[in-house]
Amino acid sequence: MAKKRSGQAEFVKWFGPLLDALRHLGGSGKPREVSEKIAENLHIPDKKLEEVLSSGQNKFHNQVAWARQYLVWEGYLDSSKHGIWALTPKGEETQLNEKQAREIFLKWVDIHRKARKNKSEKEIINEQEETEPDEAQTSNKTDLLEVLQSLTPHGFEKICQRLLRESGFENVVVTGQSHDGGIDGYGTLEMNPFVSFKVLFQCKRYKGTVSRAQVGDFRNAMIGRAEKGIIMTTGTFSSDAVREANRDGAPQVELVDGEKLVEMFQKVELGLTPKIIYEVDLPFFEPYMDTGKKK
Repeated sequence: MAKKRSGQAEFVKWFGPLLDALRHLGGSGKPREVSEKIAENLHIPDKKLEEVLSSGQNKFHNQVAWARQYLVWEGYLDSSKHGIWALTPKGEETQLNEKQAREIFLKWVDIHRKARKNKSEKEIINEQEETEPDEAQTSNKTDLLEVLQSLTPHGFEKICQRLLRESGFENVVVTGQSHDGGIDGYGTLEMNPFVSFKVLFQCKRYKGTVSRAQVGDFRNAMIGRAEKGIIMTTGTFSSDAVREANRDGAPQVELVDGEKLVEMFQKVELGLTPKIIYEVDLPFFEPYMDTGKKK
């Protein structure tokens, strides 16, 4: 990814559209839901939406996440940590143009630069464009996604087996066969004492993008063998793949990308050690800082 010159950051252009998207969603929404609404409102082409960072993370969603972080600092969005982005009363009444968005961006870059004397403005901007907001604020963090991508293909299948068991699946089996039509294993999910169904799953351990054709091939392999299918990957899914997975009249395929996979590991605390981390709340200290506006 090409680096921007000092004072520039591509994600600034999503500040206003993010507020607009949340208003269209009724004031709140899940992160991916908000990203999709921005893409829909602005007619962003699939090619743009499918770009990834060197880490394998989706570039567009990462930029929207950073736009959200700045809007939280500025008080336009709630700082809830529960996976829901929501407008504050201030945010509900605010519409931002590009000039206003840039002023907010430069204000908070300057605050962070002063709070972190060892970082230049350019270093802070480049860091933000290559990481997720939570990562940039947590030091010495081992990225779970990188660990999963470093596993052997069979090792990734086995850890997905364990994840499914921890998530409530029973009789989970890794077939161990040479890509039986793309099927890597199966299990049973019990909805209640009266209803349960068989689920087939596929594990794709790489940084790339899963295509529409791969989703279609997996569905064809599962037809007549199970009621539901799951594809788990440490990468991402193309927009066409998402549409194919939810195509009307065809068995639905659940898609679990790298970001969602990490969330599932966190939910069941599989291979993770929970820690209490205190982060400096810069918005709290902002009124006491010299941001160049006070005489």
